[in-house]
Amino acid sequence: MKILGILDMDVETLEINGIKRPIKIHYEKRNNCRVSIRKKAINIRIPYFLSEEERHRQLTDLKQWAINQLKDNPERFKPEAQKEYKDGDTIAVGDNEYILKIGFKDKLGSSARIEGSAIQLSISSNLSKETHNNHISTLLSRCIAKKRIPELKERIYELNKNHFNQPLNKIFFKHNKSNWGSCSSAGNINISTRLLFAPDDVLEYVCVHELAHLIELNHSKNFWRLVEKAIPDYKKKIKWLKENGDKCTGSERKNHASSVKALANIKTVLV
Repeated sequence: MKILGILDMDVETLEINGIKRPIKIHYEKRNNCRVSIRKKAINIRIPYFLSEEERHRQLTDLKQWAINQLKDNPERFKPEAQKEYKDGDTIAVGDNEYILKIGFKDKLGSSARIEGSAIQLSISSNLSKETHNNHISTLLSRCIAKKRIPELKERIYELNKNHFNQPLNKIFFKHNKSNWGSCSSAGNINISTRLLFAPDDVLEYVCVHELAHLIELNHSKNFWRLVEKAIPDYKKKIKWLKENGDKCTGSERKNHASSVKALANIKTVLV
């Protein structure tokens, strides 16, 4: 079950003040409607059981509210600029730090390797600036994942044994942007690779959150009691994700042909 209890989601695009913004419409198990404006998207949440007529009316009203807010407060909701990586930058990965060593070469693909406390990146110079950043972001995510995921899987099994002791099927790490994690009724746990760039205690909270769903496939009081028993200060972790989640710089892939073709020429080496 996804953290937000999303049953289905549609994505539309809205252009306001010359800026295109995605609108994510979430159909959920809830009794009210809600709209929020984030740096990367407008999120609309409505009950899944509404009639087609009522759904259309609610969506129209919520979209108009968002449009008015964006027009009246353009600076407040100004989209965040794309992350730009520079040679010598230091990035936080969990509780550790790495120095980026970025070099550009006249070649088709890009590659990266971790050497001690440095990440060596060799980026193709035959790419646009935007694609450079996409290559670096993707390579960083893959490098860190390759190094950390085996130990994180062991940690998840350990957390389950210590706090829940439930049958656990498979653990997957995926680059999810719509949620931080999910748990299926089959006992599969999914964790977003974006969390590899979050503090270790925040990552552990999400793992515990999903493990608790092995017992309670909901967000009832019993569910939150299970989470609190394992992590008494879990609310602080939720607050960190709300305030800093956009700083978890995993892969920022674009859904267009040129980027897909360029990203195919990426490889990682772990030393």
